[in-house]
Parts: sequence; C-alpha cells; structure tokens
Amino acid sequence: MTLVRPAIVFPCAYPIKVVGVNTLWFKEEVVALVRPHAPELADEHVTVRRSRAGTYCSVTITILATGETQLGNIHEALKRHPQVKLVL
Repeated sequence: MTLVRPAIVFPCAYPIKVVGVNTLWFKEEVVALVRPHAPELADEHVTVRRSRAGTYCSVTITILATGETQLGNIHEALKRHPQVKLVL
C-alpha cells in the first residue's frame, strides 16, 4: 500500500499550531518567529488556548502559505525556540 500525500494548492490559508510552555510572552515570541516568513500576518489570524492546568498553551496562526519552502522555514524557526514543544 502506497500512501499518497495530499496536494496543497498554493497560495492558501494554512493554519500552524504551536504548543509550548505557557509564559507571559510565548504568543508574541511565536508571532515574531513567523512574521518574517509571512509579513501579512495580523492579530486576527492568531488564537491562543491554554491547557487546563495552565502549564502549556497552543498558539494557532493562520498564514497565507505561498509554498513548501516558506512552510519549511517557518517550521525550522519554530523548532529552534526552547519553549516550543510541538509544531503542527
């Protein structure tokens, strides 16, 4: 059985979810890492949810994705942040 990766048609709205340690500035730091790759990013494209215990939070950013290279660069930038635990 061969798995076929679904094709993404660029440009498109593309949500990126980042899970990390819930600190006072986590959302701002995540946005600052994404913005160089998606300069059109606005506050209304960002949502935050905190874990029940308040230890972690998820930041979902919806960008206008222009290609695989852009998405790869964003993913790499986010993975290097010490408080980021997961990037989806």
